[in-house]
Amino acid sequence: MKIAKVIIIIGIIMFGTGILLFYSIESGQTDQGLRVLKNTGTFVGLSGIGFVLAGILSYLIYKDNPAVENFGT
Repeated sequence: MKIAKVIIIIGIIMFGTGILLFYSIESGQTDQGLRVLKNTGTFVGLSGIGFVLAGILSYLIYKDNPAVENFGT
């Protein structure tokens, strides 16, 4: 369950980095390097969203469920 929290934190960092890369560069740049950097920001941001969702699902799957008690049966 600890690894799920680590995956969520990594995903949030990736998402923040992607937003920073995407929005710090103006649209319509003609410099190829800046365009590649902006596209990399898009990829990293979307991958970060995927990491967060994977971490949430891992957390929900592996969390401890309370034991079910049978009363009078």
